[in-house]
Amino acid sequence: MASTWAISEGLSVKDRRILAAFSTTAATLSLAGSAFIVLCYILFKELRKFSFKLVFFLALSDMFCSFFSIVGDPSNGLFCYAQDYSAHFFCIASFLWTTTIAFTLHRTVVKHKTDVEDFGSIFHLYVWGTSFGMTVLLSIGSNYGQSGAWCWTGSGKKEKVVHLITFYTPLWGAILYNGLTYYQVNRMLSNATRMAVGISDSSYRLDSGAGRKAVNKWGYYPLILIGSWTFATINRIFDFVYPEHKIFWLSLADVWFAGLMGLFNSIAYGLNSSVRRAITERLDLYLPEKVKSLFPQVLKGQQQEQELVSLMVEGQ
Repeated sequence: MASTWAISEGLSVKDRRILAAFSTTAATLSLAGSAFIVLCYILFKELRKFSFKLVFFLALSDMFCSFFSIVGDPSNGLFCYAQDYSAHFFCIASFLWTTTIAFTLHRTVVKHKTDVEDFGSIFHLYVWGTSFGMTVLLSIGSNYGQSGAWCWTGSGKKEKVVHLITFYTPLWGAILYNGLTYYQVNRMLSNATRMAVGISDSSYRLDSGAGRKAVNKWGYYPLILIGSWTFATINRIFDFVYPEHKIFWLSLADVWFAGLMGLFNSIAYGLNSSVRRAITERLDLYLPEKVKSLFPQVLKGQQQEQELVSLMVEGQ
């Protein structure tokens, strides 16, 4: 992600400082959100199922993507390389982990398969291997330099094309795959809901209704990548076509929304019913009675929604 910061070239010193402040703030929020999900996975053993393990690796990738987007010293060549290569690697890994979650959901709900855990090793090879390959291609086709507080891959046509291929191709490929997958899952549960209308079994209708409520939330998951990277994509294309012109508000939206990707992912994928339940149980166990009396509704808990992990294989 840090390689995208060539956008600050051609801007005034004041504008660069504003961009740096927005970028650092957004990345810090994402770092905090992702680190929270990672910490929950480490502390709460009941979360260590296969489905949430995918969320853990997504959060881990977001955490390092945000971290390397914050650090970096353009005056030091070694740190400059480390900043850009590492951020590029982990941001692509984040895109790809969302596709493994979509694949797992689709295989479980649509194809009714229970063998998703067998794909664990394949997922790692696919995510880390593709991220590494894209990063190597970036290093071969780019000449590194610096732009204010950031490192970047250069401003030539070749460097921009390489960056578009190695970063935005995996990004929009993941967006298209996730969108298609969640559409098929949504259609599957829509059909199940319609079928439940004519069934007298009230428990079946209740399960279908809960599943429908859950999938309404999943429909927004592909929008996370779209919302995070649409401004960045437009900015890259505009910069490629009109390299001498910079639009400050577009650059600002670029760094802000792209930097918040980790926070959006941690909220959408990580803060599901299982995590909330685990946190509530710990609070109920360790908080003094006087404190618990201030939050009675929270600590009593609510009926759990059937979210991502609940429609996957139980016990995984």
